[in-house]
Amino acid sequence: MKGIMLFLCLIWGFNFVIMKMGNDLFPPVLFAAYRFLLGTIVLFGLSLLKRTPMPAKGQLKWYILCGLLQTTYFNIAIQISLNYISAGLTSVLTYSMPLFLSVLAHYFIPGEKLTLNKTIGILIGIIGLFLAMDIHLGGTIWAPILALSSAVTWALSSLIFKKKLQGCDNVQFTTWQMGAGAAGLFLYSFCFESGTANWNVMAVLYLLYSGVLASALAFVLWSYVLSKTEASKASVSLLIVPVVGTLSGFLFLNEELKVITLLGISFVLVGIWLVNLPGGSRITLSRLLASTDKKN
Repeated sequence: MKGIMLFLCLIWGFNFVIMKMGNDLFPPVLFAAYRFLLGTIVLFGLSLLKRTPMPAKGQLKWYILCGLLQTTYFNIAIQISLNYISAGLTSVLTYSMPLFLSVLAHYFIPGEKLTLNKTIGILIGIIGLFLAMDIHLGGTIWAPILALSSAVTWALSSLIFKKKLQGCDNVQFTTWQMGAGAAGLFLYSFCFESGTANWNVMAVLYLLYSGVLASALAFVLWSYVLSKTEASKASVSLLIVPVVGTLSGFLFLNEELKVITLLGISFVLVGIWLVNLPGGSRITLSRLLASTDKKN
């Protein structure tokens, strides 16, 4: 499982560089739409080879909802943000998802209560987010907030998967949610974007990487990992993604590494590490508050 997560983190981390370069050749959301269309086609072919059945009626509505959250909105937020802030910062904000998922799991998934470690980790992570966004008077505030919202929708989609879709076929789920999400991306691009795609060899290579590796393969693997472990624990190794994204942006895009951004990244990584720390304090937040009331 650790090897799968490391592979995922490397693919997704470098994909922020690929997406930013792809935005030079495509309108940003159109690039994402083509990316997930390609991923959907690959997965439909795999489904035919596996003879995967059609999803049940009760599952289909959740597949579509996850597609709109995890694929449509998630990628609209990322692609637009990449035009205004660095690939490294976008990756940090997007992959703060474990912080939000841990809070949601506390309230909606039995057995995944917030411990003292998780609570402290979330607070440190939030401080890190504000530092990483480097908000100052006259700065671009809305783009980091938009990137951060992608983490929230990804966490919501992961929660739905854990609550409503346990036991479903991972390839089937990824295929249908990705197809629904791609349709939403094409609709958004048609209604709100201008410009045309500049097709060349590099455009095809960008789409192959993003569509086949970072979409079709990676999201099947993520669904598999999520189905086998706790929601909060499944996201532990995702902390590697913003590190890969930031370093890739520095190496391949000549992006500046500000001290405040590095400090914020460090806080986010420490926060996520504490949230997913094995063992340690098993005292839940509700139990701690209850014991405080008794003393008073």
